[in-house]
Order: sequence, then structure tokens, then C-alpha cells
Amino acid sequence: MHLSRWAARLVCASALLVSPSLTQHVFAQTLSLRSALQRALAANPRLTVAERDVGIASGQSAQARALPNPELSYEHDNAFGSGPYRGTRAAESTVQISQLVELFGKREARIAAGRAALDAAAMQRQAVRLEVLSETAVAFLSVLGAQNRIRILDEQVAALAQLTPLLKRRVEAGASSPAETGRAEVAADLVKADRARAGAALASARRELAILMGDTAPRFAAVSGRLEATGQPPPFNTVVAAIDANPQLARWTALHAQRNAELMMARLKPYPDVRVSAGWRHYNETGDNAVRLGISVPLPLFDDNSGNIAAAQENVGKVRAERAAGRATLIAVAGRAYDSVQGALRELAVLRGSAIPKARQAGEAIREGYAQGRFSLLEVLDAEATLAQARLREQEALQNFHVAVATIEGLIGNPFTLARERGR
Repeated sequence: MHLSRWAARLVCASALLVSPSLTQHVFAQTLSLRSALQRALAANPRLTVAERDVGIASGQSAQARALPNPELSYEHDNAFGSGPYRGTRAAESTVQISQLVELFGKREARIAAGRAALDAAAMQRQAVRLEVLSETAVAFLSVLGAQNRIRILDEQVAALAQLTPLLKRRVEAGASSPAETGRAEVAADLVKADRARAGAALASARRELAILMGDTAPRFAAVSGRLEATGQPPPFNTVVAAIDANPQLARWTALHAQRNAELMMARLKPYPDVRVSAGWRHYNETGDNAVRLGISVPLPLFDDNSGNIAAAQENVGKVRAERAAGRATLIAVAGRAYDSVQGALRELAVLRGSAIPKARQAGEAIREGYAQGRFSLLEVLDAEATLAQARLREQEALQNFHVAVATIEGLIGNPFTLARERGR
């Protein structure tokens, strides 16, 4: 199974289970993509943040269901005054309980807003999960590509080293100048310098992958995988249609429901709630008791909540605009990745169909001809460099292809089937 399919199946596996013991043992020296994704799901701090957001929204949603607490009050009237009200002989004591009764569907609107906020947080958690998986797959591919580049450069250094015995024999026979030995050494040194640069790039890629997996430094020696297999993606309009299922866009749907519920709450706020009360009053002077009943309703004369209603209306419109902007951004990112896929396929067709085979054939012919004195060392070095550059271009195109595929699959949240190239 080639890397893009590995990434696809794991990126879209929203119910992927991670072993609790995964973070409790020393990982294998060679890291597979599956292990990298599992480790990212187990330890990436962004997922912890998203999980906490869900917990916060869950608590707020539960709180939205709570009824207002009743109020207990005690009053002691007509006491500690003067004349007949001296002391507590004429005092009146009242114990009263009151309850606010929410009307006009205010509690239902508050519950709906809390439920929608929880849905939005859950969708955001799924979106972050997809982002982490996609970013980890891309980082893994970067490490694998860097490893392959170093392998090609090492092979080029080895090929140049094989020229040394032949070059010495030619110098001893007087068929070549001793200066050609220095020229061959310079060519090898330049390749070694390229290899050192590639090694630095590999170190950076390894560190970035480790950080995505929750580590501060790499805990693996190398990554394993194959980049060779490619295929033709489905039409771009299919990709665009699938983007609407992305959790980032689904989150805006939940946010729209939340903002609508908040708008309803703002519109209902001017409508008064009723506070009812019941109490027991005791008259010390006569020893009599009486029931006290009450009801109170605020009068919405000065505050009609018009400012908050206008703000809530703007929030509803803002969510619609933000979803449209988010969708446009996702389509633009998918478009760039899709163009990268197509460009990589065209580049690979040229490299595999013509450039690399011809460069390899020419290199073999020039090397054999050099041993017979028909070609110069400069031509041999040029042939070796041309073949190496073509192979490096192929690896770069393969990496770009699989990175773009992983990016698109992370955006749509599902793998798409690649039409395999004939003969592969």
C-alpha cells in the first residue's frame, strides 16, 4: 500500500483507537506512517485543547438547562422603634420564598444555544483531528523524501568513488592528466556538500514530525515507506463537492444555529418574567399568623434590548459570511494542492518516460567510453551529475504528489480513489 492510501485511510478514520500503552514504551527505531499518526493522536497538545473545549461546552450546555434558584427571605418589621414599637412587642415577622418563572420560551432558547455550542465544539474537535493527521502525514512524507534524497546523493558519491581506480590507471598510463584527479575530488566534495545540506533539512523535518507527535526531539532512527506509486485523482469538482463535508464547514452550521438561538434570546429578553412569592407572617402583638402572597412583573419601559438584538442579528450574518470565506479558503488550498498533483504527474511522466532512462543509458555509455579513452573525465562527471539531478527531481515530484494528496484528503475528510497509471 503506497503512502497516500495509508494517509487517506488514517486521516478519515475519525474513530481510530489509540492504545493507552502507546506512550508508555520506547518506540521502534523505524517509524511507520501508521505509528506516527497514532502517536500524534495520543500526544498532540492541540487535540487536548480541542477536547477541553468540548468539555467546557458540555458544562455550559448542562448549565443552560438549570432552572433559576428560588429565593428565601426573612423580614422583621415594626421592631426596635419608639413608643408602641419599642422592643419587639408589636413586631411582625415574615418568612417568604419566591421563584422566578421564565416565560415566552426563554429557557428553551438558552438550551438550544448551549446545545449548538456543544455541537460546534465537537465539530471543531473533528476538524483539529483531521488537521493533525494531515499535518503529521505531510511531515512524515517530508522526512521520507529527505531520506531518499540523501540516499541518492550517497549513491552519487559512491559512483564517483568508483572512478578513482580507473582514473589512477589512466594517469599512470599517461592517458590522463594528474589534474583530473583533483577535478574528480572536487566533484565528489560538491556532492558531499549537497549531502550535508540535505542532512540539515532531514534533521529539521525529523524535529517537526517529532513535535507533531508530542515529543521535543525525534525518538526514531528513520521512517519507512514507499513513494513510487502514483495515480490520477478524480475531477476537481468532485473534490470541491466533498469539501462541504469538512468539519470546519460543518462547525459553521452549528455556530449558525447557536447565533440564531442567541438572537432569539435577545428578542425575548424584553418580555417580562414573573416572580411569584409566598410567605408566612406572624404578628407578635396579637399572636396571629397570616399567609402572604405576591407577584411581581418588571415593566419594560426604558430598556427594550434593541442594541443587543441588533448585535445578535449581525452575529448571525457574520457567521454566514465567515462560512463562505472559510469555504473559499478551503477550495483555494485544495486547488493549489490539486494543481500540485497534476504538475507532479506531468513532471514524473517526463522524468520517468524519457529523462531518467536516457540519462542512465548515456551515463553507462560515457563511463564505458571513458575507460576506452573516447570521453573525457568532464563528460563522465557531467553524466553522473545529470543522472543524479534527474533522480532527485523524481523524488521531489513524488514527494510533492503525495503531500498534495494528503492535503486534499485532509480537507475533504475522506480518501479519494486514485486511477492507477497503466503498467504500474
